[in-house]
Amino acid sequence: MKRVTGIGGIFFKAADPQALAAWYQRHLGVDVQPWGGATFRWSGPDNPQGAGTTVWSPFPADTAYFAPSQASFMINYRVEDLHGLLAVLRAEGVVVEEKVEESEFGKFGWVVDPEGNKVELWEPPAGG
Repeated sequence: MKRVTGIGGIFFKAADPQALAAWYQRHLGVDVQPWGGATFRWSGPDNPQGAGTTVWSPFPADTAYFAPSQASFMINYRVEDLHGLLAVLRAEGVVVEEKVEESEFGKFGWVVDPEGNKVELWEPPAGG
């Protein structure tokens, strides 16, 4: 079973997410969208037509989305079989959150690494 196949997103806390996003847009050319982040499209061996994406998004400094992690960032990794991988990780003794979200954006699950960092696992929808 493949585990991680790429980076799906980089999320980080910011004291002023809008101002920071504007800085990245002005000085580094990040194409910040009205929702506050950016999506980078790319291709690779698993998606030669360029269907892959990596999201970049600042979050408010007081977000609870990264909890229980105290880190100021969270990485989202792309996976091929979220439910299968979560079962394997549980069997290996990894801390796995019970909640799994499924929507038109794909399937999302979360684990906590040995240093207490919350890690998001994402199975994109078919074709993504």
